[in-house]
Amino acid sequence: MFNIVLVEPEIPQNTGNIARTCAATGCTLHLVKPLGFELSDKYLKRAGLDYWHLVDVRVYENFAQLRALFPQAAFYFFSTKAQKRYDDASYAPGDFLVFGRETRGLDEELLLENRESCVRIPMISDARSLNLSNSAAIAVYEALRQNGFGGLECQGRLHRHSW
Repeated sequence: MFNIVLVEPEIPQNTGNIARTCAATGCTLHLVKPLGFELSDKYLKRAGLDYWHLVDVRVYENFAQLRALFPQAAFYFFSTKAQKRYDDASYAPGDFLVFGRETRGLDEELLLENRESCVRIPMISDARSLNLSNSAAIAVYEALRQNGFGGLECQGRLHRHSW
């Protein structure tokens, strides 16, 4: 469906939470090194719960390696420095939603090179940023909403004895 890219993620729990979002939405998770944790980290595994078998996780040495593998794909760079709102972009299946480190975000050079594809999630001026896993969830669900939530179960089922 969509691709979530974490460039140099630092906190295993955030990556685990994002992996769970990927599992629930059919998104692929792309991790760009260096990682601030090992893929075997217990906090990473715990945050992803028992959803890991549903997640396609791919790891890259650097962002250029990832970009070279998908030269025709659209990439959207999420940053508090962006001028355009995330819901002003038009997402299509296969697009890449790119997020930076928890402590510093994406490198400014990468943002400047991709200025037209940079988007932000609105928040009050005194807030530095949202949590990375929350930002990724907001982004992917907006992309899914724009595309009719294709492939996702959109209606729950009540079971008489479960309430």
